[in-house]
Amino acid sequence: MDGIADIVGTGAALCSMLSFTPQIVKIWRERDASSISLRMFMLTVTGFVLWTIYGVLIDSWPVIGANAVCLVLSATILTLKWRFSRKA
Repeated sequence: MDGIADIVGTGAALCSMLSFTPQIVKIWRERDASSISLRMFMLTVTGFVLWTIYGVLIDSWPVIGANAVCLVLSATILTLKWRFSRKA
């Protein structure tokens, strides 16, 4: 059963990681992040920080890796939100 669990976990991690990419590309191309919720992404970044810490505490590299990547991607969106909001 571990094989199926690994496949499902890998699929879930990839979907989570890839879900941020289109938003980053859209914000970067349009130089506009006005449709992004600052509070939502602050909460999202906080969640990924906590998930990454949790992964460290339970010594789970899949949890650490997937959430660290998602943390970087969601923090990128948050950074772009701040950057392009100041120009407006």
